[in-house]
Amino acid sequence: MTMNNRRDISKLPLWMSVLLIAGFTAPSLHAQHAGAFSRMGFGARGIAMGNAQSADLSGSASPYYNPALAPLTEGQSVAASVSTLSFDRNVQFLQLGAPLQDRAGFMVGLVHASVSNIDGRDNSGFHTGMLSVDEYAGFLAFGLKFSSRVSAGINLQLFQSDLYEGLSAARTIGVDLGLAVRVRDDLALALVADDLLARYTWDGSAVGGSGSEVTDAFPRRLRLGLTHRRWDDRWLFAAEIESRTASATHVTYEPRILGDGAARIRNESTLTFQETRLRAGVEAWILNGFALRAGADQLGKDTLGTFRPSAGFSAEQPMGELRIRVDYAFGWEAQAAGQMHFVTLRVLL
Repeated sequence: MTMNNRRDISKLPLWMSVLLIAGFTAPSLHAQHAGAFSRMGFGARGIAMGNAQSADLSGSASPYYNPALAPLTEGQSVAASVSTLSFDRNVQFLQLGAPLQDRAGFMVGLVHASVSNIDGRDNSGFHTGMLSVDEYAGFLAFGLKFSSRVSAGINLQLFQSDLYEGLSAARTIGVDLGLAVRVRDDLALALVADDLLARYTWDGSAVGGSGSEVTDAFPRRLRLGLTHRRWDDRWLFAAEIESRTASATHVTYEPRILGDGAARIRNESTLTFQETRLRAGVEAWILNGFALRAGADQLGKDTLGTFRPSAGFSAEQPMGELRIRVDYAFGWEAQAAGQMHFVTLRVLL
């Protein structure tokens, strides 16, 4: 590359500078952890924009991404989403929300993920029946405006995982805390802490004599988001950096001689993993009532097999006093797991 072709990073838009810097600082950690379904995103619009929604103050972003967005919602609204994924998986989203006077707002919602047609077999390999797995995440987000430029919120979540009919469902409560700041009319920042306190506890003794109690903690996530509006607010550029910390229990067995016989000693240690993820998205209202979107999740220097591009569109049509909006998103899953299709119907009352 010659000197004439180089760009001065100080002349780039702030959102693009964040992308370039974070793209060269992200280490790799791609293991799944408890509650992975709840981190897929929420609704077709967010998924089409790579889930970079924490600082989107337009009123269209779900407070599921940042509870500080709750008082900024466009008005009373109902939204429902359906999806198709590979390997007999499904995800549905539902939310209902409204502003409260001029300074507050709330949003309630539900995420349901399922896997069906699982071939169940016993220890001898004989077919025992078809199994299914269901997971749920219900949430209640509440936000408050401290001024015309600053808002904050809290999101209370209830998670439930039904893995097997002989195993009691695991339930846990999680807490999200969010802050959003409109730095300028065209620039906003956000900070979100996700899944605080959330952890599943499983009791395997119910399905086998050798089973034991296992605790599976959700990863702790800290996200910093940025949005930048251009060209009469018809274009929205969004970026987000996430620091994710997760812990896992590592068990090893060591043979020892105790007295006159041999014994197997169980050693247990806790491993802590940290990774940085980057996501970005863009939205362009190219016509009145019609927008195109594109995004990418899990960007970074080590994205082989985990890079998740996405795209979509939105069409809006007034019907009397109602505004009907249909969002569509298409994306690829990490590790070549297949394609995703999401459709969201939103009614603004």
